[in-house]
Amino acid sequence: MTDSPVLALAKDLISRQSVTPEDAGCQEMMIERLQALGFSIETMVFEDTTNFWARRGTEAPLFAFAGHTDVVPAGPVDQWHTPPFRPTVIDGHLHGRGAADMKGSLACMVVAVERFIEQNPNHQGSIAFLITSDEEGPFINGTTRVVDTLMERSEIIDMCIVGEPSSTNFVGDVVKNGRRGSITGDLTVKGTQGHVAYPHLANNPVHRALPALAELAATQWDEGNEFFPPTSFQIPNLAAGTGASNVIPGEFTVQFNFRFSTELTDEEIKRRVHSTLDAHGLDYDLKWTLSGHPFLTDTGDLLTAVVKAVSDVNHKEPQLLTTGGTSDGRFIAKMGAQVVELGPVNATIHKVNECVNVADLEKLTDMYQKTLENILG
Repeated sequence: MTDSPVLALAKDLISRQSVTPEDAGCQEMMIERLQALGFSIETMVFEDTTNFWARRGTEAPLFAFAGHTDVVPAGPVDQWHTPPFRPTVIDGHLHGRGAADMKGSLACMVVAVERFIEQNPNHQGSIAFLITSDEEGPFINGTTRVVDTLMERSEIIDMCIVGEPSSTNFVGDVVKNGRRGSITGDLTVKGTQGHVAYPHLANNPVHRALPALAELAATQWDEGNEFFPPTSFQIPNLAAGTGASNVIPGEFTVQFNFRFSTELTDEEIKRRVHSTLDAHGLDYDLKWTLSGHPFLTDTGDLLTAVVKAVSDVNHKEPQLLTTGGTSDGRFIAKMGAQVVELGPVNATIHKVNECVNVADLEKLTDMYQKTLENILG
């Protein structure tokens, strides 16, 4: 039995071992298909990362698909049902690293655009692809660099679908119409090392810092809103001491992270954290890393078009959520673009035996195509 165009392309992409930041020829394969449709291609290589920007048309609105060809490492190969880079269909599911995150989506995007252009060769507006090989890694030389380049020349995306695996139980049951912001603090509290038997000759930074950390953990930062849960504060890492049971440490390092809503800014978070630490009289250094601002697409032509497309395929409207981690949508949103995420079920992403329902890939292709028809048809 011959594979469908979507399944065949998904298999071809999965078979390429494109662990971050490697692309392994995935983008060349996509570029060849897009060039045949009349797309202008611009390859953008920044340091170790390969990206490309493809555009068909010069008029507004500019609608873009965004995604990544890189995948996370396979993990213990002996725990996979089949080799992770040998795509295999088992019981109606396509297995392989990247099947759900997000080579399946990439295949759906390309085939959807092929079908749309075949039926609408003189479509309105412009269609674009923004593809990177640096989404699963440090996200330094990928989408954010491409967006900066586009903004410098005033080439602004109006609407964008990011193909991240947004769905929970079946494709299209959830559309992510926003994401929380993320900011991390690396705190070093300074003390004086000494012998535990002579605490009056030392200054234990752990003892000094714990009340401040407890206050930060107990703080209600905001109440969230209709689209976002309240801002959360979590401590994932802390360290102190020499390993000896009789030494008071001289430093205490703590890493904490905020996932914050549109009710709060990163500057307000910084101000309130510093105020708390200062109120407790700590001697400290604090380094901040902002991974992304929160974004929200609660109205607009894109959301209307996507909801209608999903409803037409599933005969049920999707749920709009902003849960989960960050995505490259945060970089595109800073252009002022309407951004949503629509992709396969995320139950197996980053796991051994990652897989995607083959029927869902066909449905996702239809959703992408119908979205194009709703916006540019």
